Amino acid sequence: MRLSFLGLALACAVAFTAPASAHDRSRFDSPLVVGHRGASGYLPEHTLESYALAIELGADFIEPDVVATKDGHLITRHEPNITNTTDVASRPEFASRRRTAVVDGATEEGFFASDFTLAEIRTLRAKQPFGDRPQQFNGKFGIATLEEVVELAKRKGREAGRTVGVYIETKHPTYHQKLNLALEQRILNVLTRAGWNYREAPVFIQSFEQANLKQLNKMTRVKLIQLIDANDVKPDGSLDFTAPYDRPYDWTASGNPALLARTFAYLTTDAGLREVKTYADGIGPWKRYIVSTVVDPNGTGPGEAKLKLLPPTDLIARAHKAGLLVHAYTFRNEQSRLPSDYAGNPVNEYLQYFELGIDGLFSDFADTAVAARVLHKLKNEPKFGDCFTGEAKPWQCD
Repeated sequence: MRLSFLGLALACAVAFTAPASAHDRSRFDSPLVVGHRGASGYLPEHTLESYALAIELGADFIEPDVVATKDGHLITRHEPNITNTTDVASRPEFASRRRTAVVDGATEEGFFASDFTLAEIRTLRAKQPFGDRPQQFNGKFGIATLEEVVELAKRKGREAGRTVGVYIETKHPTYHQKLNLALEQRILNVLTRAGWNYREAPVFIQSFEQANLKQLNKMTRVKLIQLIDANDVKPDGSLDFTAPYDRPYDWTASGNPALLARTFAYLTTDAGLREVKTYADGIGPWKRYIVSTVVDPNGTGPGEAKLKLLPPTDLIARAHKAGLLVHAYTFRNEQSRLPSDYAGNPVNEYLQYFELGIDGLFSDFADTAVAARVLHKLKNEPKFGDCFTGEAKPWQCD
């Protein structure tokens, strides 16, 4: 079903979303909506303000990516290289910290979190890394620690009368292990102090690497997710696996010929899914593993607007058969990030994935995702479905 106006979706979300009751606090709606880096479509990512906004917009979980500081604290940044997401490059007192480093085999220049103490990080301000998103909030917000994000989720959940979870990503675990700043135990220490290190805690831990998930599987009972990446989509719709997005970096670092013969795509085969099931609870694939794209000869506009969709794969069904959850990433509102089939309406993309049976998804715009989830439920609810399509009489919809 195609919708003409996002406003209709938002109106339905307001009209049909009831507040959670006091004894409904631990129940999550389905499919899960994860605030990707918070509400990163609106505010600088991985800030307390961004996470708080995502919760206000209805996200079930907020997603902190974690990297380590020089003195072993976990801060929420998308990468160890903090050049593009903070004002560090404009701070003369830190100019001497600029250097070149190798992260997962790729050479990068910039400023790296592991060269700063937490006290120094506290002096930095966050900025929006996407040039086509609001820039007026640059410099207004600080850098959060994982402890602060967990506490925010708990506090905002209490205020809203519902559970808000944290969906933690271990960023470049092999890289951090080589720096003697391993992330795994540090994350679990934070969760333990917060009382959230147990099986039914509102927590997921995700990673693009495999070895640290296997390690975490022995250290904790919180739910684990194997992320599955790729570099790009080829013109024929197949996925491109150019390094460093070719395979989990721990496979590359191992030097094991059997692992070097694989790409991320192995994890989406039946054998790979069975392997993931031995140490994790689900997969987090890039959404192009589920619905890929090719060039649309009639496509106009920037970016992905020039693409059209291919028929969906059967990955969700096969993952479910293997007993795995499927949480796909990343969903965004901008026209340049929507293939032509969606007619410029981001709600249409969500509806397609909901119909395909996705268990959860990561969105930069949690409000749009939540509104689309309401519409999906209305469409599939016999009474309201008829009301929504206009097939029922008005008095039947009271």
